[in-house]
Amino acid sequence: MSMEKNDKSLNELTGSEIFVKSLEMEGVEIMFGIPGGQVLPIFDKLYDSKIRFILTRHEQGAAHMAEGYARATGKVGVCLSTSGPGATNLVTGIANAYMDSIPIVAFTGQVPTHLIGNDAFQEADITGITRPVTKHNYLVKDVKDLARTIREAFYIAKTGRPGPVLVDIPSDVQRAKTEFIWPQEVEIISYKPSYKGHPGQIKKLAQVINESNQPVLYVGGGVVSSNASDELIELATKCNIPVTTTLMALGSFPPENELSLGMLGMHGSAYANKAIQQADLVISLGARFDDRCTGKLSAFAPKAKHIAHVDIDPTSISKNIVADIPVVGDCKLVLQDLLKEVKPKKHTEWLNQIKKLKEEFPLKYSNDDKLRPQFVVEEISRLTRGEAIVVTEVGQHQMWSAQFYKPARARKFISSGGLGTMGFGFPAGIGAKFGKQKEKVIVIAGDGSFQMNIQELATASINKVNVIVCILNNSFLGMVRQWQQLFYNKRYSQVQLCSHSHDPKKCPIPDFVKITQAYGGEGFRVTEKNEVASVLKEAFKIKNKPVVIDFIVEDEENVFPMVPAGASLDEIMINLA
Repeated sequence: MSMEKNDKSLNELTGSEIFVKSLEMEGVEIMFGIPGGQVLPIFDKLYDSKIRFILTRHEQGAAHMAEGYARATGKVGVCLSTSGPGATNLVTGIANAYMDSIPIVAFTGQVPTHLIGNDAFQEADITGITRPVTKHNYLVKDVKDLARTIREAFYIAKTGRPGPVLVDIPSDVQRAKTEFIWPQEVEIISYKPSYKGHPGQIKKLAQVINESNQPVLYVGGGVVSSNASDELIELATKCNIPVTTTLMALGSFPPENELSLGMLGMHGSAYANKAIQQADLVISLGARFDDRCTGKLSAFAPKAKHIAHVDIDPTSISKNIVADIPVVGDCKLVLQDLLKEVKPKKHTEWLNQIKKLKEEFPLKYSNDDKLRPQFVVEEISRLTRGEAIVVTEVGQHQMWSAQFYKPARARKFISSGGLGTMGFGFPAGIGAKFGKQKEKVIVIAGDGSFQMNIQELATASINKVNVIVCILNNSFLGMVRQWQQLFYNKRYSQVQLCSHSHDPKKCPIPDFVKITQAYGGEGFRVTEKNEVASVLKEAFKIKNKPVVIDFIVEDEENVFPMVPAGASLDEIMINLA
């Protein structure tokens, strides 16, 4: 009898052991986070695991690292925090992943089940807090449910329209024991993503493509998520259709291709916006008609006889712009089927019209002796040939990066799109480097954004992560300053990061070179245009540590073109004049 009991107990694992084993079964190689009281059982078991745990300096950094890892690799990113403030510190990163449809699984510790709802020390209702910004979330109250829940969490995060899933695990569940049973298959009755597009709708779409004279492909992050770049290029080339992308899809179509229109929208190219407004057919692939892309909804693509929308998420279709040809399905699979139906077409007159728009409204800036931020981005693009993974923070520098960096392929440009999170870029760049260790990772940052998670310099230094941060330092919260200049009579309210003139000698707070060195990295400062290329080349030679280059750029440079908020794409401002 005692032998039977012993045999049974040998097959039982604690919740924390089940946690680690489940992650190993999912193929997790790396995760990010910070320990705390309510996850100590898990960290005790991680001590002996092959999973590499990266200790960050802030939980927000952990969430963004998981996200950067996911964006660079296409795998699910994983982060872990304790309960209460540890969990709530993850929320911004989770919300960012939700808005941009990025697959991460966030695990949080929770107070013991019998204390939930009693305002216990470091208790927070994290499932309630994150419900609006997660694809799904769980509170595990029984250790018997833990393995199945983790299996479902990863499945939900990476299938259909990807997104973040949160799993909250009370500390007593981590200590409780049960038999480990790993579900080989996942069956969720209420969750059945559609991958194959409806054949009838695909044929209808092919017919309007074949009949159109001025079509435009409007491409979003769904093409990146479904790894559909090859199919996109084949369709555009076969039918000679110009391609414009959202911020999330930069790199999914070769920027040097004559069919490329670059990014559209508020700070997109004038020729992309004008092409959309003149198109007789707009084909949206994995985009959601975000307000930053469409401008005034009622004035979007006024000449289009048809709006087609391909998306794996049926709730995205006709949410903002009504699509008369909806196709629910995975972009890659839909494009594969569509390619069988469409016929080659030259569109000579339309492409000549596009060529004239490009000649008339090129992306440009003052090419003088001053150190301008656009020049820095162009040099980064030229020296790397678009092969580096560029990760941006949020602000003016983000838009200059989108305009002037030419990513060679998908997953070479990573940015916070929907939420627009300052503080995203640097930790996301660290996560991307962990995922793609052999690739050059460059973070383009503003002096405002970089300071929001600057403490992760410690994470990069200690783990010998060679991420190169290029700060376009204008001593302002630049994008807000630009809006205040253009729309608030230049009343610069709380946007000046320096109390003195734009001079690094008079404004040493912070001295980015010294602070980088204090964290164990290498720092440079560039004040002259002719220093840019040489310092970048020197920085590229450094290995096994973070590098920060502080570019002191023109302080009141603006991002143009610009479509004012609420205006139509036709009302684009080319420059201040």
